[in-house]
Amino acid sequence: VTFKYDGSTIVPGDQGVDYETFTRKCTDDVRLFGFVRFTTGDAMSKRVKFALITWIGESVSGLQRAKTGTDKTLVKEVVQNFAKEFVISDHKELDEDYIKNELKKAGGANYDAQTE
Repeated sequence: VTFKYDGSTIVPGDQGVDYETFTRKCTDDVRLFGFVRFTTGDAMSKRVKFALITWIGESVSGLQRAKTGTDKTLVKEVVQNFAKEFVISDHKELDEDYIKNELKKAGGANYDAQTE
């Protein structure tokens, strides 16, 4: 699910089942919040983890960038349960494997460690 700006108000945006749909919304001229579900884990156990992603596009003004940080507090009142939080403005950091790897690190025991 996304939360986007309607003027200066944060409103619920789109919801979907595919991470690529979310990344397409992350354009250079917008700022939005994404609450994204991933399945992580290893050979011994699979876990569902949630990430809170704050996207700030490269073309967003400095004042809006600063306000996004304080507005995130309001989003966190609605979205309270997530494993890791990300603030991203570079499309490379939106890479699904990167996000999953960071969630895996935050997830505790890693039973695949013997094979890595």
